[in-house]
Amino acid sequence: MDFEFTDDHEMLRDSVRRYFTERAPLSYVRDRYDNVAVVDDIWRGMADLGLTGMLAPPAHGGAGMGMVDLALPLGEMGRALYPGPFAASAVGTIGLLADLDSDAIAAEWLPRLAAGSAVATVAVADSRTDPVRASEGGLRGRKVHVLDGAAADLLVVVVEPQVIALRADAPGVRIEPEASVDGSRKFASVEFDGARGTVLTGDIASALPAARDRLTVAYVLDGIGAAERALELTLEYAKTREQFGRPIGSFQAVQHLAADMLRALELGRAIGYYAAWACDAADPQERHRAATMAIAFASDDFYRLAANAIQIFGGIGFTWEHDIHLFYKRTLTLQLVTGSRSDHLAELADLVLPPPR
Repeated sequence: MDFEFTDDHEMLRDSVRRYFTERAPLSYVRDRYDNVAVVDDIWRGMADLGLTGMLAPPAHGGAGMGMVDLALPLGEMGRALYPGPFAASAVGTIGLLADLDSDAIAAEWLPRLAAGSAVATVAVADSRTDPVRASEGGLRGRKVHVLDGAAADLLVVVVEPQVIALRADAPGVRIEPEASVDGSRKFASVEFDGARGTVLTGDIASALPAARDRLTVAYVLDGIGAAERALELTLEYAKTREQFGRPIGSFQAVQHLAADMLRALELGRAIGYYAAWACDAADPQERHRAATMAIAFASDDFYRLAANAIQIFGGIGFTWEHDIHLFYKRTLTLQLVTGSRSDHLAELADLVLPPPR
């Protein structure tokens, strides 16, 4: 196994970082913090760079690449706090449709999604919290916390064992933006009242778990970038902010917090990159184990990293004018998007421990 990214991977990372630095600095994110959907010139520029089609098959206008190829660009989106619908559309939906590329819906939508001319999202209905039902009368019920639902042209709704695709403007579909503590992630609730779509065909039993794992890993990789930038900002501040005539970075208490932050980042980076490799090359069991392990770590430790950053910044870190709180919120909503660490650890235990006798 090669543990190093290739020169091409590094060059792509540098290009994406330069693109966001020049075209989408944090002032861009702040200007769009209250927008319900962000599909603009920056999104179209990302499509021109080929980012939106990296996971799509070449037959449908994509590059046919994998999660390892996308790992560093996703980290750059986390560093930049990019507020657009990339993970939902270019990872979650494209990854699922690519595995079902013989389906008519995939043939119709994959070229548009790969080109960035359309946006899609995956809505997974949870029977405990989202009583969405599929029947002969169509879809009925309400799904909450749909990532980038307001930006989507296509909804892929998972009502197991079925996966149903329908246009966002189809009759019987009503999408309402949801308020969120983190304006760099856009959520919506989707209400179905007899909405009719197309049931996707193919090996759903294999394609759906793979799509879920890829999307989970995409959130982890985004979190790596956000955590990395939060640590950089914190170290810069600790070296220049003085108290009692000394930089606060010289105080042992601050050094301990910074050391904990570095530990969290490097451990998260290691498991996140391994999980990206597992999505491309491992068997389904190992892929899911790696993705579950990665999100179990990232959903808690990246949030704690950003919370430590707020502690080091002190009062200024809580103000709207300073950027560090934006990274704190990005890591906070990582938990909202993916679920609690205890749930992930319970699932991981079921995967790795033998059942009781």
